[in-house]
Amino acid sequence: MFKVKLMDKIAKVGTDVLSASRYEVGAEVENEDAIMVRSAAMHETPLGDNLRAIARCGAGVNNIPVEKCTEKGIVVFNTPGANANAVKELVIAALVLASRDIIGGVQWVESLAGQENIEKLVEAGKSKFVGHELAGKTLGVVGLGAIGGMVASAAISLGMNVMGYDPYITAKAAWSLAPSVRQASDYADIFKHCDYISLHVPATPQTKGMICASSLSQMKEGVRILNLARADLVNASDLKVAIESGKVASYVTDFPTEETVGVKGIVAIPHLGASTMESEDHCAIMAAQQLDEYLTCGNIRNSVNFPTVGIPLSGNPRVCVMNKNIPNMLSQITSVFSSRNINIENLANGSKGEIAYTIVETNEKASAEALEALNAIEGVFGVRIFA
Repeated sequence: MFKVKLMDKIAKVGTDVLSASRYEVGAEVENEDAIMVRSAAMHETPLGDNLRAIARCGAGVNNIPVEKCTEKGIVVFNTPGANANAVKELVIAALVLASRDIIGGVQWVESLAGQENIEKLVEAGKSKFVGHELAGKTLGVVGLGAIGGMVASAAISLGMNVMGYDPYITAKAAWSLAPSVRQASDYADIFKHCDYISLHVPATPQTKGMICASSLSQMKEGVRILNLARADLVNASDLKVAIESGKVASYVTDFPTEETVGVKGIVAIPHLGASTMESEDHCAIMAAQQLDEYLTCGNIRNSVNFPTVGIPLSGNPRVCVMNKNIPNMLSQITSVFSSRNINIENLANGSKGEIAYTIVETNEKASAEALEALNAIEGVFGVRIFA
């Protein structure tokens, strides 16, 4: 029986994927084989010797010590696209909030409580909250993955012109974009031409602080910026200077910080991007399915630190090998089987950066001596057998 520890409250439809006959699931589980987590910080969490996998119910894995997990042979999964629609819908709301002072207007109306002739007061005072329409404006989408692509399509439906830029765009994402999305040549192209800019990239050494004094200086006067991706993408000090000068008309973020809360011109949403019942369900189901597939047969999909490798179950015994991505590894692995007259029925191999992963299906169960030989190969740091 596999043990799965829950680090957060995980939607029941997800944990129900892990059958009670095969899994023990709960917050109090010890010596766990796997962990399911949403937003709990795990950088100080001990990683037990039995731990084989961590599944993040969401796309970002900033709360997980991925590098440390890789060193220990722990596969870290995420759920890309599972919450994309929820975030897309909040981006649409953010576009409107960036264009019209709806929040200020509502707060002003509430301040009129108890006064007479509220209808007349509203008509007399509403001019203070005149805003702008989205139709005809140009939106720049930085990052064209699952969320960015959906945002681009939605903005076109709202009558906006859309430019997109993603230096790492996949072929699948490119094909899914609406034909009317103009491909920008670089970030500067977005900054120069767009009335609105929406960020949809992960926080990496290359993207952290990408919105700063330098990039802001390239933007249009009165630009409106949306950040429902990560707080670290924006240099808050530089942004506040730009808001005060009028360079930035408004900034809407889903990641409030001490520097951004209570600042005029900034709308701070309490991290609601994926906070829908549907999104939480989708993420939990996807995370649980990926854990189940890995724990029961060794297939890997949607891992952030190991390659996607899988073979459909055939009933043959299989051995899964984790190793450094260096020359001659695959031949050494296969020779362990061939030198012992064990026939390889199916094989799948993949690499991701410095890490490689191989699934070998054989005509008979590998002996303890063969497994010992695999572990002895220099560069191999994990071997699992599925009989």
